[in-house]
Amino acid sequence: MRRLLLPGLAVLFICLVAAAAPLLPMPDPVRQDVANRLAVWLPGSPLGRDEFGRDVLSRLIWGAQSSLMVAFISSAIAAIIGTMLGLLGGWFRGVAEFLAIRGADVVLCFPPVLLALLVVTLLGPGTATLILVLSVLYLPGFIRVSFAEVLSARSQDYVEAVRALGAPTTRILLRTVLPNIAGPVLVQFSLAVAAAVVLESGLSFLGLGVVPPTPSWGLMIRGARSTMEQAPMLLVWPCVALTFTILAMNILCDAVRDVADKRGGGGAKRLRLVDRLLPGLFPPPAAPVPLLDVQGLTVEIAVPGGIIKPVQDMSFTLMAGRTLAIVGESGSGKSMAATSIMGLLPPAARVADGVARFEGEDLLRMPEAQRRKLRGGAMAMVFQDPMSSLNPVHRVGDQVAEAIRAHRDVPADAARREAVELLKRVGIADPERRARAYPHELSGGMRQRVMIAMAIANKPRLLIADEPTTALDVTVQAAILELLADLRREEGMGVVLITHSLGVVAEVAEDVVVMYAAQVVERGPVAEVFARPLHPYTRALLAAVPDGDAEPEGIPGVVPRPDQWPPGCRFAPRCAHATDACNQAPPALEAEGDRAVRCIRWREFAP
Repeated sequence: MRRLLLPGLAVLFICLVAAAAPLLPMPDPVRQDVANRLAVWLPGSPLGRDEFGRDVLSRLIWGAQSSLMVAFISSAIAAIIGTMLGLLGGWFRGVAEFLAIRGADVVLCFPPVLLALLVVTLLGPGTATLILVLSVLYLPGFIRVSFAEVLSARSQDYVEAVRALGAPTTRILLRTVLPNIAGPVLVQFSLAVAAAVVLESGLSFLGLGVVPPTPSWGLMIRGARSTMEQAPMLLVWPCVALTFTILAMNILCDAVRDVADKRGGGGAKRLRLVDRLLPGLFPPPAAPVPLLDVQGLTVEIAVPGGIIKPVQDMSFTLMAGRTLAIVGESGSGKSMAATSIMGLLPPAARVADGVARFEGEDLLRMPEAQRRKLRGGAMAMVFQDPMSSLNPVHRVGDQVAEAIRAHRDVPADAARREAVELLKRVGIADPERRARAYPHELSGGMRQRVMIAMAIANKPRLLIADEPTTALDVTVQAAILELLADLRREEGMGVVLITHSLGVVAEVAEDVVVMYAAQVVERGPVAEVFARPLHPYTRALLAAVPDGDAEPEGIPGVVPRPDQWPPGCRFAPRCAHATDACNQAPPALEAEGDRAVRCIRWREFAP
């Protein structure tokens, strides 16, 4: 709260001075005195007179009133409408979500100046037109912030409890959901006000905002251009006022963000002011650091016959909050790649080449002690066989508590209570009793939920799930996938999902990596890869998926052993389109936009 004091007082002082402008003993800001034009100082005019003999100090204070009035009114309109649209879209989804989010996307397509020109041409310049323009410009920000927060809040237990009581939807949204998203919306409002002050001045400078003779900082800067050589201070005073106001508001925004965000920075993100004012006109900010960036990963195993490479030249990137699926037949190297990233390779195997950066730090070159601190903490893994992964002689609650105490200094009783809460969170009924059970007393689905509870016990930022639904029936499989999706949305973690099921990939993942015989053969967004597969192996996998009454097509042959790779394309012996050229030299992974494919003939057969 102390951080709010100084910038809050500065902004409050500016607002009070602007509001008290009619009461202050100052000259009329629009009265002209041509005889004293460009005067440096006069009695009652400590900052002099402008090019028309008007009092500069009076125009500064009245200009603050104009700028702040436009900024607060336009931001308030955008906040009210945007928050309501985000609430409805996030709660009802479907058509409401489409209209809210796609409408915001349409507005974001228009550069601010072009939108202002369009509106001014239709309605004419003026304060009312300027408020309309700014309200429309800042509407998408409020829609997106409130929409994202509602998606997170709607699955919380307190919301479900209110719904179970039979409360009407309006009451749930206004009394339960809205107060819990107020913090990020408040931060967005403070950012919008600060941005609107600058944009109002810029548009008024271009003649698209406040109409003379109404005072405005943008109009003062515009008028001072013609007299810069004779009276340079006429340009300095409005620039100083604008700079001081924006700095005070930006510092206040940072303080409001820190106070309002109780989750340590996960809710309201810091936004650069220039990017919000003129999207597309300034260079974009540096791209965010990927959560996991794997490049050229190669794993070697020494066998009596020589060296085999179960993973070779594997590359992919995972951003926070997204799910990347790795698919392929058994023996393709999916699990070996995951264990190498986690640092859990068997003694006979080693990473021969490549990097695996987790939040910018290379896991493969990291000391084992440092990587041990990350495992089970910032990064966690769910294995495909929970029965063999759980200790059969310890109760499941004790094993979850052990995962907590391995990374945090928590008393044993507190860890056990937290373990029960985690079991409840992953959907285990009667968690107090189940926590006292042994693994063999639980079903396969429950054991998998226990493994997920252990993995998320320390709020990991990266979760690797290796076949988490193997050997589970369809109902339990769907529940596990829904649980992983909910955890990803709530915690903002990135998920690497290893699976054989393309149906699962289509349901939960945004990006996909297709592996065959230790290599990545295709990579890209799920929707694009499934709609337009480029590699013959990807097309064969998709054709092998049952689809209604259609007979699935099997893939002839089997994945070759690591010591028997073909000399050229490794899929060539099973590919119906293979030619002599395919057997000559190994093909390189070729980039095509945000796609990548390892095939020399993909352009001939691409849909």
